Amino acid sequence: MDNMHKNWIAAVLVMALSAAIFRPAGAAEQNADSSGTAEQQIDIPAGTLGTALARLGRELGMVVNVDPALVRGRQSERLRGSYSPDAAFAALLANSGLIARSDGVGGYRVVSGSSGSETTTAAPTSSILESEMEQVVVVGALTSETIGRKDIEGRQVNDLADLFRYVPSVSVGGSVSVAQKIYVRGLEDHLLNITVDGAPQRGTLFHHIGRVSIEPELLKTVEVQTGAGEASSGFGAIGGAIRFKTVDAADLLAEGQRFGGLARAGYFSNDGYKLSGSLFGRLAGETGFLASVVHTERDDFEDGDGQRVFGTGAKQQLGFLKIGGPVGDSQRFSVSYEHRKEEASFGQRPNWPALDGDALFPAQATRSTAVLNHGIDVNEALTLETTGYWTQSEFIQDRYDSWGRYGAEITSFGFDVRAHLDWSSHRTVFGVEHRDDEVASAYLEDPAIWADWAWDPAIGRFVERGKVFGIYLQDRWQIADPLLLSYGARYDSYDLEQVTYDNGSDSDGVSLNAGLSYTVATHWILNGSFAQAFRGKEIGDAFTLEKRPGRISLAPALDPERVTNREIGVEYDNEVFRVSAVYYRTKIDDVILDQLGNGPPPQAPVYYENVGSFRAHGVELQAGYRTGAFSIDAYFNRFRSRLNDILIEGYEHIGLGNSVGNNWALTLGYRPTSAWSFQTSVTRFEDLNDIEVLQRGVEIGWIDETQFVDKPGYTLVDVFGNWRPVGKMDLALGIYNLFDERFRAHASVADYNHIPDWEGIAGVYEPGRNIRLTASIRF
Repeated sequence: MDNMHKNWIAAVLVMALSAAIFRPAGAAEQNADSSGTAEQQIDIPAGTLGTALARLGRELGMVVNVDPALVRGRQSERLRGSYSPDAAFAALLANSGLIARSDGVGGYRVVSGSSGSETTTAAPTSSILESEMEQVVVVGALTSETIGRKDIEGRQVNDLADLFRYVPSVSVGGSVSVAQKIYVRGLEDHLLNITVDGAPQRGTLFHHIGRVSIEPELLKTVEVQTGAGEASSGFGAIGGAIRFKTVDAADLLAEGQRFGGLARAGYFSNDGYKLSGSLFGRLAGETGFLASVVHTERDDFEDGDGQRVFGTGAKQQLGFLKIGGPVGDSQRFSVSYEHRKEEASFGQRPNWPALDGDALFPAQATRSTAVLNHGIDVNEALTLETTGYWTQSEFIQDRYDSWGRYGAEITSFGFDVRAHLDWSSHRTVFGVEHRDDEVASAYLEDPAIWADWAWDPAIGRFVERGKVFGIYLQDRWQIADPLLLSYGARYDSYDLEQVTYDNGSDSDGVSLNAGLSYTVATHWILNGSFAQAFRGKEIGDAFTLEKRPGRISLAPALDPERVTNREIGVEYDNEVFRVSAVYYRTKIDDVILDQLGNGPPPQAPVYYENVGSFRAHGVELQAGYRTGAFSIDAYFNRFRSRLNDILIEGYEHIGLGNSVGNNWALTLGYRPTSAWSFQTSVTRFEDLNDIEVLQRGVEIGWIDETQFVDKPGYTLVDVFGNWRPVGKMDLALGIYNLFDERFRAHASVADYNHIPDWEGIAGVYEPGRNIRLTASIRF
C-alpha cells in the first residue's frame, strides 16, 4: 500500500434563483377545532416520529397529514397518559420544532413551527430541506425501504454492495467499485429512476461498468421504491426508484453549536484506507454550510481463498459543498455541489476477471452534480417545491495497445416543480418536470493512432441527445380512518436525436396507478396496488455510439416500453413485533434491448429493437422484533425474471437484468447503552443452477446448441460494533465475510468458462474477510 496522503478538493458553486409566487385566490383558512379538548388514554411506545404520529392518529380516530420529509430520521419518546388531542400532539412533538394544527375538518396537519408562542424551538435545518421527492406511501409501500445514516456509519459502508447488503429485492453485482450495478427485482439500474438530492443519474457510459457512483460517507438516507410506483416517482421508473439524500449542516451540529468539524480515518484489512474531513456551521440565522473532502485508496483485494483479484484496486476522491436553510418562516433552500473522481487500472472489461499477466488499462471515472432545492409554504394548504439540477459523468479508458485513450461523457440538466395541496381529507401533488441529456464519446488521441481502428476515419466523435418532459398528478385520499386511497397519472414525452448519424426516435404516453391501504383490525394493514410506467428510447451506451457506415442502431418502428406492476401485501405491526408479506407481478411489454450479435444489414452491431415481454413475479417476507436493547430483523426474498420465458442472465441480457437465487437474511442487534451497540448478520443466497443460456447465440449461428451455467450458493456472516468512549469520539469495528467465504455475487455475470469460445466470461470474485476499523472525532 502506498503511504497515506491527503488530497484536498476545492469546489465553489454560485447559483441564483428568483421567483414570484402568489397566494391562490379562495385558499381556505384553517380554524381551530373544538374536538381538541376532550381527553382520552394514550399509550404510544418510543420509536420513529412518523410511526408515532400515525399511531396517534389511529388512537384518536383522526386523519393526520404530515410531509414525510419533516419527520424522516426523527425519534420520539414514549407517550402515555390521559391527553386531549391538542395536548397529545404538543407532547409528542415537544422539542422537535414541529407543531400540529387543526385542518378544520376534524384532523390535524403537522407543519414546521414558526416563531411565536406556538413553539419554543426553531425547526432544525435538516427538517425542511427534503424538498426533492415525495415518499411513496401507498403504491408499493410494504416493499419500500429506507436506509438511515446510523446504519451507513455503523456498518462502515464503502460501496453500493455494502449499502444494499440487507435490502430485500435489491442486489448488487460486480466487486470492482466502478463496475458495480444495482438490480431491483432482477431489473438493471438504468431501468430505475435514481437521483442524488433530486438530480437524476441517467445514461450509460460503458456497459461493462456501473451507472451509479456515490460516496456513502455523505449520505443521510437512501430511499428504495421497488417496482413501478406513484406518478411522482420520476421519469423511467420501470423497475422503481432509488433516492440518495446527502447530509447538511444541521445533521452534524450538536445542540446549541454554531460551528463544528468532523474528522474520520478508516482502515480496511482487505485492503485500503479512507480519510475524510468536514467543516460545518451556521452562516446567518438558520442558514448552514457543510464542506467535506473524502479520500479512499485500495489495493487489489484477496478473495476467500486468499487469491489476489487483479484490477480491483482504486483511488477515489470526493469534494462536497452544501449551503441551505430556512428563509423567514415559510421558505427554505439548499444548494450543493459534489465532485467525485476514481482512478485505477482495470481489465478491458472491468466487470470480468483480469487474470495474472493480463493487460490492465488506466481508467478514470468522474461525476459532478449541482443541485438547487427551494420550497415555500404559500399558505397552510399549499406548498411549492422546485428542484433544478446539472450533472455530468465521464469515463476515460486508455487502450494503449490499440486506439489509445477513449472517452465517454453524459451531461444532464433539468428541473422538477411540484405543488402540494392539502384540502379536506386529500393531499394532492401536481408537478411538471423536464430533463435534457447528451451523451458523447470520442477518440482522444491523434487521428494517426486511432484512424485504422475507426469505422470512418473522418469521424472521431459521436453524439446523441435526448429530451424528456412529464406532467403528473397524485392524490392521496383518506376516505375514512382505516382506508387510504392513492391514485394518480402522469404523461411523459421522449425525444431522441442521434446527432452524428441523423436518426432518432420519439414517443409519448400516459401511465396510471392506484393503491389502497386498509386497516382491517388493530395493528393489521392490507395494502394493494396497481401501477404503470412508460419509457421511450433514451440516450444509448456511450462506448457503442459509433456505427459502421450505412448501418442503423434503431429499429425503424421502435415502440416504447410499457410496464404494469401489481402487488398485494399484509402487515402486522404493534411497535414491538412486525411482520409483512408481499406478492408482486411485473410485466414489461415491448422490451427495448440490444441483443448479442447483430442481424443482417442494415442492422449495426449495436441494434436496439423490441425483443418481446419481460415478466417477473416474486414474494418478499419480512419480520422484526424489538424489546429493550435487543432487536431481530429477518427477510426472505424470492423472484424469477424472464424474457420471453427465458430466465435472464447478466451476460446475455446486459442492459436489462440478472437473476439471483432465493435469499434470506437474519440480523441481531444489541444496544445496551447509548455508547455501545453490536450487530451481527447472516445472509444466504441459495444455489441457482441449470440456467439455460446462449439462446441468442444459437439463433445467429455462434454456437450449435444452448448451454447451462450455475450460480453456486453462499453464506455470509458480518459483525459490527460501535463504541463512543467519550462524547466527541466514535469507534467502529466491522468484519465483513467473517468466515472468509469465496464467492461470486449472484448479481454478477455467471461463470461461462466451461463453454468453449466463452472462456473469460464470468463475474469477478468478491472480497474475502475484511476487517474495518474507523475512528471519528467531532470538534
